[in-house]
Amino acid sequence: MNLPIANQSGQSPPFIDSVFTATSAVCVTGLVTLTSATHWTSFGQLVIILLIQIGGIGIMTGAGAISLLINRRFSIRDRLYLAEEKSVNSIKGIVKLTKNIIFLTLFIELIGALLLSFQFVPEFGWLKGIGFSIFYSISAFCNAGFDIIGEASLAPYVDHALVSLTIMGLIICGGLGFSVFIDLFICRKWQRFKLHTKLVLVTTGLLIMIPFLIFLIAEWNNPDTMGHLDLNGKLVASLFQAVTPRTAGFLSIYQDKLTSPSLLVTLFLMFVGGAPAGTAGGLKVTTLTIILLFVYSNIIKRKDTVIFHRRIPKYIINKAISIMVVSIVWIGVVLFLLTLTEPHLSLSDLVYEVVSAYGTVGLSRGITADLSLIGKLLIMVTMIFGKIGPMAMAYVFLTKNASNSYREAEESVMVG
Repeated sequence: MNLPIANQSGQSPPFIDSVFTATSAVCVTGLVTLTSATHWTSFGQLVIILLIQIGGIGIMTGAGAISLLINRRFSIRDRLYLAEEKSVNSIKGIVKLTKNIIFLTLFIELIGALLLSFQFVPEFGWLKGIGFSIFYSISAFCNAGFDIIGEASLAPYVDHALVSLTIMGLIICGGLGFSVFIDLFICRKWQRFKLHTKLVLVTTGLLIMIPFLIFLIAEWNNPDTMGHLDLNGKLVASLFQAVTPRTAGFLSIYQDKLTSPSLLVTLFLMFVGGAPAGTAGGLKVTTLTIILLFVYSNIIKRKDTVIFHRRIPKYIINKAISIMVVSIVWIGVVLFLLTLTEPHLSLSDLVYEVVSAYGTVGLSRGITADLSLIGKLLIMVTMIFGKIGPMAMAYVFLTKNASNSYREAEESVMVG
């Protein structure tokens, strides 16, 4: 990204901005300090989309794709890494799973590019139109949010049904997770779906429809967002705003113009994110659902946490709570540091930026380029934290001498 050939000016940009862009691309976030449409050349944009594709399907899966192309055999270590990356408990069938993921990714991205080309080719011509279609399809499916048409992201298409619905479809497909897609193709019946698939589908549906109604009501008369649109435009824009915070990062209405209710809902959606084992980031919908079910079970004095006639294991509940706590602590610490390094920026804008970076979303209220060197570094680390995952990061730093060879004496503590 720092090569002169990648920059329209023919000169290398500040090193921190090149690293920031590369980090944002690999972490499929979309936050940028330099406008992708005007700063980077076609070569630079090609590098960005390749980084997005690798980050979207996973680094080990990308390496697996190269191994398949050169007909290289997968070692046991390769299979273990692939299983860990895709949250699979066994290495059995992991090579076949990798092939299916690669095929599914390319197939969905091809369909998305084809649909987008019906708008972009007539508008920009064959060469640019096809290039834009491919770029946006990959960026949307990988939940990256990078755009190369202009500084306004997809705001010019706020009421354009074809573009908006295609982008939304790609975002949702990437956010569901590959394991859900495979389950849908294999089982095809609700009764035979895994519990994980049921939880993801139900929670995703609720987290789209409820915010859609809230945005429609909250922004109906807002002249800076949807007030000037007709009914169809309001419906499309509200639905897009409900989908894009699920770690995608495209915008069709300006985020700094949202009303307070819409701002709070968007922050919540960015924090939650999509489903595990997909291209989305965030806390994950299953994590949130399990925590809420656990709290509900405690309130009604139920011994087990049950959903769809299945009992959630205790270790899964403990892991979900741990992810939630570590995530909140990380966001709180980074936000506190940013209030010290960026005193010229408002607290609401900083909260939006940090949560967006954690959820690898990419939505911003326009302050990314105004961050100081330390501020950019903090956001970069937060993007990496969100991409790798809270538990993986915590495991690296907190389990040096952990041991479960004995248990301490038990004593009760008052809570609540």
